[in-house]
Amino acid sequence: MQTISKASSAISFFRCPSKLRSQPCVRQLHLRKGLVCRVMKFVSSPLRTLRGASKSIRVSNFCSVSNISSLQIELVPCLNDNYAYVLHDEDSGTVGVVDPSEAEPVIESLQRSGRNLTYILNTHHHYDHTGGNLELKDRYGAKVIGSAVDRDRIPGIDIALKDGDKWMFAGHEVHVMDTPGHTKGHISLYFPGAQAIFTGDTLFSLSCGKLFEGTPKHMLASLQRIVSLPDDTSIYCGHEYTLSNSKFALSIEPNNEALQSYAAHVAELRQKKLPTIPTTVKMEKACNPFLRSSNTDIRRALGISETADDAEALGVIRKAKDNFKG
Repeated sequence: MQTISKASSAISFFRCPSKLRSQPCVRQLHLRKGLVCRVMKFVSSPLRTLRGASKSIRVSNFCSVSNISSLQIELVPCLNDNYAYVLHDEDSGTVGVVDPSEAEPVIESLQRSGRNLTYILNTHHHYDHTGGNLELKDRYGAKVIGSAVDRDRIPGIDIALKDGDKWMFAGHEVHVMDTPGHTKGHISLYFPGAQAIFTGDTLFSLSCGKLFEGTPKHMLASLQRIVSLPDDTSIYCGHEYTLSNSKFALSIEPNNEALQSYAAHVAELRQKKLPTIPTTVKMEKACNPFLRSSNTDIRRALGISETADDAEALGVIRKAKDNFKG
C-alpha cells in the first residue's frame, strides 16, 4: 500500500490497521471494502491524500466503525477559495461533481482519471457554485440536480429535488435537506452510507454563511438540522475559510480548549497549503460559535443579553463576524 499524508481536518481521528507514514505529497489511498477502522480520540475524519501537481485531495472509502462505503470524494480547488467535490462510485464507475464553480479544474480531474461525468449536484444557485454547470453539461451530457425552490436560478437544471427527497447516486442514498439562510433555496446533500454531508455555504468549519436571503432564525434551524446528524459525519463545505474563521472564533471564546487546539491544527495545515476540509459534526459542535450561541462566554464577549433567544444571538454573532477585521 502506498503511503499517505496524515494531514486531516482535526487532530487524529480514525486510524486504519496499516502502517502509514507521513509524506508531504502522496498518491491515492485505496481502502478495500471490509477493512475495519477504529475510532481514535476527539472526532472522526476520513483519511485524505494530496495529489501533488493537481492540488486535489482524494478521500477514498471512508473509515468507519460499522460501514465502509465505495464512494470516493476528491476535493478540487476552484477560483480563489472554493471547493468542488468529484464523487466516484468504485462499483459502478458513476461520477458526479458537487458545486462546480468553474469547469476547467473539474475537467482536469476527470481527464487524469479517464472518467466521464454523469451528474452535477448544486447546493444553491450562486455563481461560485454553479459557474461550471453549462460547460460541463455540454461536454459530458451530465444531468444537473438542484433545489426545486431554485429551479429558475440554477443553470441547466434537469432534476429538481425538494426537502425530504431521497435520491440515488449509483446505489448511494442521498437525503435532501432544506437548509435556507444563506439563500432561500439552499439544500444540503447527506450521504448516510458514506457518513458525509455537502453543506455548500450553510455551514462552514467554524462559521456559517452570510444571511443574503434568510434570517437568523432560518440559519439557526438549518445549522441545528445539520448537527443533529451523527457526530462522526464528515462535513464538506463550499469554501476554505477555516483559518480566518478560527481567528474570529478565538476572539469571542478564547478559553475554549478544543477551539484552541483545532485553531492551531488549522494554522499548521494552511501553512503547508493543505485543506482543512472535511471537518466533522463533533468538531463543529465543540468549536463553531454559530452552534454555540447560548454559550455564556460568547454572549458576554458580544454583549448579548442572557434573555436573548439563540436566533437573536446568532444574528449578533453573524454581524460581528461580518465586521471582523482580524
